[in-house]
This record gives sequence, C-alpha cells and structure tokens, in this order.
Amino acid sequence: MREMKENHSLQGHLLAIFTELVWGTTFVSTKVLLRAFTPLEIMIARFALGFLALLIAGKGLMKAQKKSHEALFALAGLTGVTLYFLMENIALTYISASLVGVIVAAAPLFTALVAAVLLRERLSLWFFLGFVCAMTGVALASLAGVSELALDPRGVLLGVGAAFVWGVYSVIVRRLGAMGYRTVPLTCRIFGYGLLFLLVPACIEGFPAPLSAWTEPLHIANLLFLGLLASATCFVTWNRAVFLLGPVKTSAYIYATPVITIVSSAIVLHETMTPVMWLGTALALAGLILSEHKEKEKAAG
Repeated sequence: MREMKENHSLQGHLLAIFTELVWGTTFVSTKVLLRAFTPLEIMIARFALGFLALLIAGKGLMKAQKKSHEALFALAGLTGVTLYFLMENIALTYISASLVGVIVAAAPLFTALVAAVLLRERLSLWFFLGFVCAMTGVALASLAGVSELALDPRGVLLGVGAAFVWGVYSVIVRRLGAMGYRTVPLTCRIFGYGLLFLLVPACIEGFPAPLSAWTEPLHIANLLFLGLLASATCFVTWNRAVFLLGPVKTSAYIYATPVITIVSSAIVLHETMTPVMWLGTALALAGLILSEHKEKEKAAG
C-alpha cells in the first residue's frame, strides 16, 4: 500500500514537472501568433483544438453522475479557462509581462488558502517560508534588467485575480477527481464550458484576422502546439497531478514557470542570463523544494 502511494506521488511529481516545462515555453508560440492574431483568437483556437482532441480521445462527451455536478464543471471551465486567460492577457495591456509573471506565480498561495477553506487542508509554516523564498526568486529573476515598472492598479488587480481563479480551479478539479471522474473526459467537459464562456467576448470583439493568417504553416504549427500539447495534453497531466498530489503540492510547481520561461528565452531567443537572474532562479527552485519537502515530512509522519 505504501509502495503504491509512493508510486502515485512520483507519477504526480513527474506529470507536474512535464506540464510546467511545456507551459513555461508557450510564450514563444504565443509571441509568434500575436503578430497576426488577437489574444482572444489564440485562446479560442487553442482550446477548440484541445476540446476536439480530448473529445476524440475520450470517445465522446461524458455524462455527469449527478445534475448538480454540472455547476462544478461550468465553474471549472469559467475559472481555469475563460477567466484565468482573459485576466492574464488583459493584465498584459496595463503592466509588463515580467510583472504579470511575478503576480501570477503567487497562485500557489491562493490555491492553499482556497484548499484550506473548502478542503480543510492544513497549511504549515514551511509552506509559507517556501512561498516567500520562491516569490523572492521569481521577482529577482523576472524583473532583473527591467528599468521601470508601470504599476497600473488595473493590471495588478487582474493579475491577482488570475492567480486567485487558478487556485479555485485547482481545488474544483481535486473535488471532481474525488468523485471518480476520469481525467481525459473531465478535462474535455471543462474545455467545453470554457469555450462556451469565451464565445461571449468573441461575439463582442469579432475575428479580425484574415483567412490567410489561419492557413500560414508557421501559424498552424504554433496553434497545434498550443492546442494539442499545451492545452489538451498539459491540462490532462496537470489535472492528473492534482488528483495524485493534491492542489497545494501541485500548484507549488507554478514557481518554476517564470524560471523555465527565462531559461528557454536564453536558449531559443539567445537572451542573456544575468547573475541576478541566476540567483532568482536558485531561490525560486529552493522555495519549491521547501514547500514539497515539508509536505513529504507531513505525509511520512
């Protein structure tokens, strides 16, 4: 029994690491697509592709065990797909991408607070120490070299809102997983609701991108990457990790996202890693290890 629990824990950590490695590099594809598409067009395209892929993989749309569960599916789609990405993208129009990254990296704290209220999970002092260490590192790594910060309160509030709704999403997914829903069909249904909610701003904004932009090979490749890998595959692996590790422990891996983004930009875009960035990277990873280490001690005890 203990060996099975350890195997599940290892599987959950590996899935979380894989997910963050992919999510940390999606900025490259998004940056390419933003030359021809609006953020909303990219969101709808990637989640439509993800929904279709999961619909095929799950052999159709699953039925809810109870009608009351539909509200949880809808809330998961609203928070994890629609609100999170809309808030994050709109925040980018008010404050820098670096600052948005720092604020959104606070999602583990909101996840822990929501889990403490709804799931009665206890929070240790070590979790908060890990959070402070990681956020210090994320701030150093992300904001190094930024000459000035535009602290527009609208952008800050939207970034905080994005971090909060992701915490809500993670807790909802854990509850749905505990009800016995399988990961792929569950994620597909969540995507379906997310797309429905995205159609509201889409009807207002419209689709200004010409047909030629959608048939460009480079754009197709990046949309497939975002839709099939970053969305369909990684939401499944993330949700599965939440099932196995719990929302608090899984969300701690979000600390690594800005670090992965910075390292991948250095490799792909040949951007320079400064000593401050290296220090920030080390602190962010140390904060992640601190949070995970205490959880393991608690489980062993």
